[in-house]
Amino acid sequence: MSFEVGDYVLVLDEDMAGIVKHVNNQTITIETEEGFLMKFQANELVKHEKNQSLKTALFSETSVNAVVAEKEQPKRKQQIKKRAKDRYEPTLEVDLHIHQLVKSSKGMAKHDMLTLQLDTAKRQLDFAISKRIQKVVFIHGVGQGVLKLELEYLFGRYNNVKYYEANYQKYGLGATEVYICQNASSN
Repeated sequence: MSFEVGDYVLVLDEDMAGIVKHVNNQTITIETEEGFLMKFQANELVKHEKNQSLKTALFSETSVNAVVAEKEQPKRKQQIKKRAKDRYEPTLEVDLHIHQLVKSSKGMAKHDMLTLQLDTAKRQLDFAISKRIQKVVFIHGVGQGVLKLELEYLFGRYNNVKYYEANYQKYGLGATEVYICQNASSN
């Protein structure tokens, strides 16, 4: 922007205005409204008509209106999008493999292992019911199917429980998903 002696200017980043008294390349000397002579670089000043509003000196009318309109529009909160498949994933997984329940199964009888696995399943199911957790996956493995049959017998003793095969892609054949109806009471 070029300035000439006599131009009325505003100082950017400061509440100051004045009249250009001397121009020396990019250094402009202005006389402030209070009567002081001050030097500024040309990029620190902007020309202004004395009777012109500050808004129109710095912006065109359309750009100001566009900025105001943009700022007045309410911002939408960005929601984290979940895939439909992920929304229905179980919230609690219980792995009943014996090596997950004890440090070493050495010396344990098969009956003791099965009893421990069923006690763990019952305790976790009761916990899920008390905490109002709707879905639980019990990972029992494939094996000979004894644990799976015992789990189905256990789940059948609850009025508020439905059970079915868990997601094959995630668990294979060795897991059962339990859905707990929250408004019914358990036995």
